[in-house]
Amino acid sequence: MGHPPLEFSDCYLDSPDFRERLKCYEQELERTNKFIKDVIKDGNALIAAIRSYSSAVQKFSQTLQSFQFDFIGDTLTDDEINIAESFKEFAELLQEVELERSMMVQNASDLLIKPLENFRKEQIGFTKERKKKFEKDGEKFYSMLDRHLHLSSKKKESQLQEADLQVDKERHNFFESSLEYVYQIQEVQESKKFSIVEPVLAFLHSLFTYNNLTVELTQDFLPYKQQLQLSLQNTRNHFSSTREELEDLKKRMKEAPLTCKLPGQPTIEGYLYTQEKWALGISWVKYYCQYEKEAKTLRMTPMDQKPGAKQSTLDLTLKSCVRRKTDSIDKRFCFDIETNERSGTITLQALSEANRRLWMEAMDGKEPIYHSPITKQEEMELNEVGFKFVRKCINAVETKGISTEGVYRTVGSNIQVQKLLNAFFDPKCPGDVDLQSSDWDIKTITSSLKFYLRNLSEPVMTYKLHKELVLAAKSENLDYRLGAIHALVYKLPDKNREMLELLIRHLVNVCEHSRENLMSPSNMGVIFGPTLMRAQEDTVAAMMNIKFQNIVVEILIEHFGKIYSGPPEDSAAPPVPPPRVAARRHKPITISKRPLRERPVFFGASVEESGADRYGQTPNGSISSETPKPLLRSRLPAPRPGGDEAARPPAEVDLGKPVARLQDGGAKLVSGKAANGVVASPALRTPTLHARRPAPRPGVCGREDQR
Repeated sequence: MGHPPLEFSDCYLDSPDFRERLKCYEQELERTNKFIKDVIKDGNALIAAIRSYSSAVQKFSQTLQSFQFDFIGDTLTDDEINIAESFKEFAELLQEVELERSMMVQNASDLLIKPLENFRKEQIGFTKERKKKFEKDGEKFYSMLDRHLHLSSKKKESQLQEADLQVDKERHNFFESSLEYVYQIQEVQESKKFSIVEPVLAFLHSLFTYNNLTVELTQDFLPYKQQLQLSLQNTRNHFSSTREELEDLKKRMKEAPLTCKLPGQPTIEGYLYTQEKWALGISWVKYYCQYEKEAKTLRMTPMDQKPGAKQSTLDLTLKSCVRRKTDSIDKRFCFDIETNERSGTITLQALSEANRRLWMEAMDGKEPIYHSPITKQEEMELNEVGFKFVRKCINAVETKGISTEGVYRTVGSNIQVQKLLNAFFDPKCPGDVDLQSSDWDIKTITSSLKFYLRNLSEPVMTYKLHKELVLAAKSENLDYRLGAIHALVYKLPDKNREMLELLIRHLVNVCEHSRENLMSPSNMGVIFGPTLMRAQEDTVAAMMNIKFQNIVVEILIEHFGKIYSGPPEDSAAPPVPPPRVAARRHKPITISKRPLRERPVFFGASVEESGADRYGQTPNGSISSETPKPLLRSRLPAPRPGGDEAARPPAEVDLGKPVARLQDGGAKLVSGKAANGVVASPALRTPTLHARRPAPRPGVCGREDQR
């Protein structure tokens, strides 16, 4: 189990449990920082010490193998599994290379050291700066709050108001610092998956390229590299999609921090000061209080415990709550409660007037009920006009924009989108808009369609089935994953299923033109996952499941024919696949367990002659090759099932460009900008070298079937 997500709502409460979870993230950040330093140190040793090359590679491989990714949430995607296993694969491959003693390091500093240094300085260093600001603002706020709460209510009103404003200002500064720090530390935790792996992957590529024997190794490495690049790119896409939702949630939290409550949490919680009467006088003790309205239980955890004190957590049952009059006590923001466990009243002091109102409301006190202002966007319905709008948008896209590069990924003008929606959904003449006219471009039409679907009162795939669909996407069993989603589609209401079929059929048509528009099923999943199946609650935990929503849409596109050919035999429950001799599950891609081939004996002239016969100059100046015969190594491991198949003639690939699609999706390699619009990392821009890629061995380098 990975680290629990840090909810933005916890930033406002600043509870002890929140601080403890934040400390775990900080320890992980330090561990990652130390790991990056180790990789940089070992990489530099490898570059500087060619004579001690063998020992340096061995130590570097051990460093890689010792690191395991921690993750947010309870399940990894298939791509994240590949990434999580990647360092282990790299380490085992390096150990094999060390035995050959035939490595050369080229451009290692640019490929490995600089990206990791940039990540450590710009990301981890920036996170540490956020931490310093968070601690500084927190110390400043709580010290000012303590002084503020000791102000006498008999002071002048102007002085009290000025003090209130100062406390509110510091509270706001501390809350913003906390939000920014939590957001940044979670972003680094997620982004390191590809930000750390990509430089190492590029470094390995350069390591295997400039030696005679590494030609064979590069041919074996290419399928794994392509699959891992695709996993990295998919993970980056999911990360970008999730980050947009998190930024929106963070913005809403800034505007109204108490409007987003997590299910299952206490009705209200936070810090309160309790009046304690002693023989020598009265003191105020700070407690962290949690109140559950249904059970009327109040849990009070003391925060100012002194050494030797016998204070413990108090569990009380509330009887009544009454506001304390200002002129009856020399403190502000006070209210009295009565409990079953204690005789007499307990006087509590809130942190502000607004905070007291919230406690009074939760405890049904004699105080006007306070509601936080929540603005709700006008919702759209899945009605006849909506179906007409979707069909017209689809027809317009398929007629004049299906081959447009980046269709659905490119965003239109907000003004034009609102203009189109207002015109189409005008109550006086709904649907009276010609989308085929030149007034509406493709970007406006696609953005309007996405806006309509995202702003439905309930998503197309419904809140009711959201959890089951996400759980199906998390399954390791590929048969169950497909079967469960197939069954759940037919649990949708009729109009929702009709709308979903209409949309998925259209997305299949768009993906069939992926050579021109560069939009693969994976890209469409990233775009339409949050649109077709959003979570009902606005929490960080829900946002972390967006990547599995994307996978659901990707499966619907890839298996449209099977899913919409008819309902499964028993749609009452997701089917469990029959037993198999070997269960069809996702297997992490691997290169270290491939069957090795015999190594040829190279002589100086023969290498040059064979290279002259096989390689020729292409018009663009790059080196291309004829189909080479598989190289054979003398050292053979124990035979593996499925590993005796002869290598098929490999296909040509470009090592310097990230993979946009695999063979069946219409392989097209894009430099700089990938098919999803995310700019590729500089660490992947390696020198161009064409080579022949052997077909993936069964069960080794490729995914076992599609999702």
